[in-house]
Amino acid sequence: MVKSNGPVPRRPAGHPVIGICARTAPVTLQGTGMTVSLALQSHVDFLAAAGCTPVLLPLLPGAERFVGRLDGLLVPGGPDLDPALYGETAHPRTRQGGPTMDAAEMALVREALDTGLPILGICRGMQLLNVHFGGTLHQHLPDVTGDDAHCPETEAYTLGLHSLRLEPGSHIAGILREDDPEAACRHHQAIDRLGAGLVATAWAGDGVIEVVEAIDHPFAVGVQWEAGQTDDERLHRALAEAAGRAAPSPA
Repeated sequence: MVKSNGPVPRRPAGHPVIGICARTAPVTLQGTGMTVSLALQSHVDFLAAAGCTPVLLPLLPGAERFVGRLDGLLVPGGPDLDPALYGETAHPRTRQGGPTMDAAEMALVREALDTGLPILGICRGMQLLNVHFGGTLHQHLPDVTGDDAHCPETEAYTLGLHSLRLEPGSHIAGILREDDPEAACRHHQAIDRLGAGLVATAWAGDGVIEVVEAIDHPFAVGVQWEAGQTDDERLHRALAEAAGRAAPSPA
């Protein structure tokens, strides 16, 4: 349980503080195996370059209490959600992160949405947004599309490239500002039924939803592609700008 010695203080003025939901992974350091909490370095670098202070949020019970110290939230890619959260049993290819992780991240997103905190969800983060709003997921996209174009099954880590169709006037259209935008994907799951309270604003050529945005929220955007695994910083800058509008002004 995350503990505090008193009320959560007001976040300081200055650079917007962006919480990045942590991921855990086994590593070997100095010959010793251990599990660490981590964030993709590009998320840290892109947000810092945009004038933010990134902080790592371990996914522990009670983590949502610290939303009041943040100006924005980034929910990155990661393992699959428990299908029980949307009323289904697990597909053989579903790789779950565990109930503690799912519950903590759901609570963080719920609190962020309730308080109007800017949110960027990437891959798992977009899927979590959809499930939060009552939507469902295709647990193994090749069963639906008939191919592995969104998650190439190659020996080396490979991103699948997809042209995007954007909804005019959407957040994502304003962020990308391209006539022929393209997404670099690596996901084997995708949105099936769209959650109430979300609107789809970008699609791949095969009809797979690639972006969702929350209705009646200043900035809650989920993208299905691997933002952070290319040199494209536009989504991180957009989150930083939204967080800057939400941050307290210097005294």
